Amino acid sequence: MDKEYMFSNSHILAWLKYFAENTNIDLEKVKILDITRKNKNLIPTVESHNCVLVFTEAGHPDIFYKMFNAGLGECTVIYNEGSEPKGEIKQAKVYDMLNRGINASAGMIIINDKARSTLKFGMDNQVFASGSVRYVGSEIRAVILSKMHIDEHKNVCAISSESIAVEAAMMAGEGTVIAVEYSKRDRQTLEENVNQFGIQNINIIDHVDEEQMKGLPVPDVTMLVASASMEQEMKYMLSINPDMEFVIYTLDFKTAAQTEEIFAQLGIGEPDITQIIVSKMTSKHTFETQPAPWIITRKM
Repeated sequence: MDKEYMFSNSHILAWLKYFAENTNIDLEKVKILDITRKNKNLIPTVESHNCVLVFTEAGHPDIFYKMFNAGLGECTVIYNEGSEPKGEIKQAKVYDMLNRGINASAGMIIINDKARSTLKFGMDNQVFASGSVRYVGSEIRAVILSKMHIDEHKNVCAISSESIAVEAAMMAGEGTVIAVEYSKRDRQTLEENVNQFGIQNINIIDHVDEEQMKGLPVPDVTMLVASASMEQEMKYMLSINPDMEFVIYTLDFKTAAQTEEIFAQLGIGEPDITQIIVSKMTSKHTFETQPAPWIITRKM
């Protein structure tokens, strides 16, 4: 059977019945996740759900190690031996399974008693991989993500906005993020983050054009850092989706002031321009003001 469809409806129902008969888990509250299919994120899903029924193929030697590194070591794994929903039920903490990979295509339940039930905006910059990228402040990232109106199924294009791409991919678990990185070093840093957070629904490309975007989902929203190529990027995005939403980040007042003219030339109405100023208390009990960007969107 094709890997993408390894677990059919009948397989899933059989595993649900098996766990229903052998555990006291309320299956009404179970999130089903088939990571043999493309673009499915295990770690973000476990972080945000108390109970996840995971279907996976044989392999994944470091699956529990990655979960442990993501702070999920206390999660409980309920599983059996073999690839069929039968036999003895076993149970262990993730931290007890670090040296154990997945030996067979099977289902397992992961219980996370500390799962967050709310959408999380603005991760701390310290959790991202260090590298060539200078990440935008977490408070400003939270505002940008809220302006993008991301839901679970949304497709996103993030241009030169590495941490935005990572968080957007976690939030749009059923969608796809296209991350455009012109710098080779920044692409490498983004790849480190993708691996670190176990993200499967990011496609990294090095520029915006028809060839690079071929075969990828058409984005619903594009987030871009203002640059010399911004107008060209916006024109292309509008050519594939005339209803494209845009969220633009810039620290340059002149660029912010010119967006009204750019929006008019592109025929997308008036811009909505917001400046964000964040001040934080230092160890000396003084306030230090961070760079204050303008966030520009289409006025609705």
